[in-house]
Amino acid sequence: MLKKKALVLMLTLGIVGSLAACSQPAAEAPAAEPAEQVEALSGDVIVDGSGTVYPLMAHIAEEYMVNEQNEVSVQVGRAGSSAGFKKFIPGDTDFSDASRKIKDEEIAQLEEKGLKMGDNVMEIKLAYDGLTMVINPENTWATEMTQEEIVKMFLSGSYKADDKVLWSDIRADWPAEEIKFYGPNENHGTYEFFAETILDKQPMVATANLQQEYSTLVDLVSQDKNAIAFFGFGYYTTNTDKLVAVKVDFGNGPVEPTLETIGEELPYGGFTRLVYTYLNLNYAKEKPQVLDYAKYVVSPEGAARLAGENGFAPLPEATYAEYLTQLEAIQ
Repeated sequence: MLKKKALVLMLTLGIVGSLAACSQPAAEAPAAEPAEQVEALSGDVIVDGSGTVYPLMAHIAEEYMVNEQNEVSVQVGRAGSSAGFKKFIPGDTDFSDASRKIKDEEIAQLEEKGLKMGDNVMEIKLAYDGLTMVINPENTWATEMTQEEIVKMFLSGSYKADDKVLWSDIRADWPAEEIKFYGPNENHGTYEFFAETILDKQPMVATANLQQEYSTLVDLVSQDKNAIAFFGFGYYTTNTDKLVAVKVDFGNGPVEPTLETIGEELPYGGFTRLVYTYLNLNYAKEKPQVLDYAKYVVSPEGAARLAGENGFAPLPEATYAEYLTQLEAIQ
């Protein structure tokens, strides 16, 4: 009997002990570190300018609005480099994209508005582009040309007084059919780069059909086997089913424009150029969303990552990092 009572007592004490233990508050887990809060921004960022740069800048803007600041509206236009500067100089835009460097006369116009390069306007190099000569897929003879042949065929008066040049004028064994020349019009930095740098400011053939829209140029070349046009590498990469890129011999054999050959010191260097965006630093100081977007453009998630996807060769990482350091110092 005593043993039975002792057993009951032990069980009772065990249950009480268990209940007491259960009633003790559990040890609190260490408090989690608060997640870093990203400042929510809103407002507009206005970008206009180069049609060549447009696909890259539009892609950067899309990524920024989706992944960083969905209350900020980044509006990207493609009026052309020269037309873009005409909006940027009076202060109508925050950024001006350009497929060529800003001109001295444009810098002078900025100074008339109280804007000085370096102090009030920041030049940002975005990437490398390769000027690409494109032909119709049915053109099986002009798939490789020398730099000299390309320059000469686009120069006024090189072969005919009326500039109605035949393929056979370039090489005797090519068809005796008239070449149809195409390119972007004077609003575009691509035209200016071609006319001023490639043609060395000499007159272009009078028969050249110059267009505002790159999509129009793609259609025109894709419909005419005697057509040849020039524009940025990115527009070729998105239309390889309709166009063929001419391999250019700069003196060491034909070179195809690719992300691996485009660069100032690379095999396609003869037709390589930098593309830019210009930032109004006054607006960057006044409008947080403008500064924030500028930082994103030069961040590892911006031009460095997206250039290749849009037909541009990215710059060295150190170049973008230096821009980011400058922007982070803005108060």
